[in-house]
Amino acid sequence: MTPSVSKLAILGSTGSIGRQCLSVVESMPGRFSVLALAAGANLDELVGQIERHRPEVVSVGDAVKADELAGRLRAKGLSSMPAIHHGPEGMLSVGTHPQADMVVSAAVGVVGLEATYEAVKLGKSVALSNKEVLVAAGELVMAAAQKSGRELLPVDSEHNAVHQCLRGGERGEVRRLVLTASGGPFRKTPIAALQNVTPEQALAHPNWRMGNRITIDSATMMNKGFEVIEARWLFGVRPDQIDVVIHPQSTIHSMVEFVDGSVLAQLGPTDMRMPIRYALTYPERAASNQVALDWSKLRRLDFARASTRRFPCLRLAREAMKKGGALPCALNAADEIAVAAFLERRLPFLGIPEVVERVLERTLRQKFGSMDDVLAADTEARRMAREEVQRHRVPAAAAS
Repeated sequence: MTPSVSKLAILGSTGSIGRQCLSVVESMPGRFSVLALAAGANLDELVGQIERHRPEVVSVGDAVKADELAGRLRAKGLSSMPAIHHGPEGMLSVGTHPQADMVVSAAVGVVGLEATYEAVKLGKSVALSNKEVLVAAGELVMAAAQKSGRELLPVDSEHNAVHQCLRGGERGEVRRLVLTASGGPFRKTPIAALQNVTPEQALAHPNWRMGNRITIDSATMMNKGFEVIEARWLFGVRPDQIDVVIHPQSTIHSMVEFVDGSVLAQLGPTDMRMPIRYALTYPERAASNQVALDWSKLRRLDFARASTRRFPCLRLAREAMKKGGALPCALNAADEIAVAAFLERRLPFLGIPEVVERVLERTLRQKFGSMDDVLAADTEARRMAREEVQRHRVPAAAAS
């Protein structure tokens, strides 16, 4: 039986995950139709995507970019022009496209949060790559998913691995989830030397090629803290049922330990096209000749404890998850501001967890009743984070 054509809307189409998603789509002709694309400012990439996939609706960051895009597309002489939107409303029009079966949530930051939430409420399948959705608003989003009766399909390699392993048993049979972490570029660096880490060093991830923020979050292991919070919501487990281990080869993407002591692990290459394909075609496993694990290069699998002394962001994430309310949202917002300051050399590497911790200490433990509450908490946490960055003076030698 031939699978039906899946109609996609992609939030964040010009980012790393969005581009790889379209690569998967292009490798499976006739399987997908791309109805809507949302991007930010990368019009060079977006114009090519529009030419190849002819979406009905596109959105860009602002009105100026929307006008520029319209001009570029007219110059191309396309036989049919997409409707062009911009800003949060444009993102929302992509995420809620009435004919879309699946929404790929791959936008970086909170810009994709509301559109993803609305897609979930409408009962669309959501392939989730945007961490902010569950870190900042996990309780709201999962309540909407439960009400709509649709499962969120994780694209992140770790959660995707857990999702695959859970197909080997019942949820009530799970003892714990084990998320693996590469340890980033500094897993063996003397802790005293971390104060002088440069952005170039932090961006040199040993295994993965990703966007700047997630690469820095990997170096601090804040990304793993976010993943712990996400796993709690995605898989309905208690916080104490989620462990993190350092696994420098990044071959095992995550594991599930069951109550009888059995451990199922998902192995694969460090290639995001595999989890993307899994999410887009679930519950089928579609054949692929794009990615494969090279067993001849697999010599060893190492594991080590994740030290919260070396990686304080992991501790901060667990504390925010435990306290709940607005704190996970503030954790994410403060981290984004701190990482940007580090990349701009206005904050030292170890200033990232310091800024985040100070913002968490100042954040009220309110419970969210709506997405407006989430966005307000995000805005306030960013304001506080900017204040903390200002208070944290970078030594002249580090800034030069």
